Amino acid sequence: MATDQEGLPEVLLFMKPPAFVLVGEQPFTSDKFRYLKVYESPLPLDQFLLTHAQSVQAILSSGGAPVTADILRLLPAVRVVVTTSAGLNQIDLPECRRRGIKVANTGDTYSADVADMAVGLLIDVMRKISASDGYVRQRRWSTEGDFPLASKVNTKSMFHLQRLPHSSQDPNF
Repeated sequence: MATDQEGLPEVLLFMKPPAFVLVGEQPFTSDKFRYLKVYESPLPLDQFLLTHAQSVQAILSSGGAPVTADILRLLPAVRVVVTTSAGLNQIDLPECRRRGIKVANTGDTYSADVADMAVGLLIDVMRKISASDGYVRQRRWSTEGDFPLASKVNTKSMFHLQRLPHSSQDPNF
């Protein structure tokens, strides 16, 4: 890997991407581009953006960092915005379309994981798993008696959750 990153395309990071938090930054270092980390800069946001206005070609966004028309106007060299979330509501899509900026998101990549977590949480709440765990750990049965029985998941009517299809006719897509 190159140690000198001068001349590499610059990727703007408003906040630390989830993958950096989970596994550290090392697996994502590259000799193909250079990260510009707004979250590590002492400069105010607009000053930081103006400093790198002509060199930032890509933005890597998370759901918590909006990419607004005002931000995009300060970055005339941006060609692509990539978000680590499924949603695009934090990105000004009309401004991206107007400027010809490509936009990419994770799409359905995490849908199955989110569904698994939702089912796990549903079972936890219905069967009071976390609540009963705390009850036992605090030895409350000795003063309060047995933990109350919980609802059975298989006796409850369930509903179907599904991601709504995104229409290509949507003017914001």
